[in-house]
Amino acid sequence: MARVRRRDRYGRGLRGPLTPPQAPVSRTRAERFDDLVRDEVRRLEQRWGRELAQVEFAVEEVPDLEPWFDGPVPLGQTVPGDNGRPVRIAVFRRPVEARANGERDLGRLIRDLLVEEVADLLGLSPESVDPSYDTPDD
Repeated sequence: MARVRRRDRYGRGLRGPLTPPQAPVSRTRAERFDDLVRDEVRRLEQRWGRELAQVEFAVEEVPDLEPWFDGPVPLGQTVPGDNGRPVRIAVFRRPVEARANGERDLGRLIRDLLVEEVADLLGLSPESVDPSYDTPDD
């Protein structure tokens, strides 16, 4: 005889997702971080689209550091292009999240980090790349 399972062993009922997968609350922290980076890249490309056409943006979990590395952990990195590969700007998710104090600060930190990397790449000051650089969001 087949046994029909109606409750879990602690009597609370079968568990399942509490929200639909398309709801914002069901997105992971990594997915929300990717969205923040993507939004900021779009904003920069609106102003600097031609200059950033051959630049690849990426999110990585942590930087690849040597075991003997002794210094501050980088939040981002620009890797020059070679052999037909594009210039790559990477944002390191875990160090950025560790440095941020809340969601609002996280967005500002991502904005400033990407502006600094693009400014360095283009040989400009961060303020000329984005006039809102290093100003708090109100």
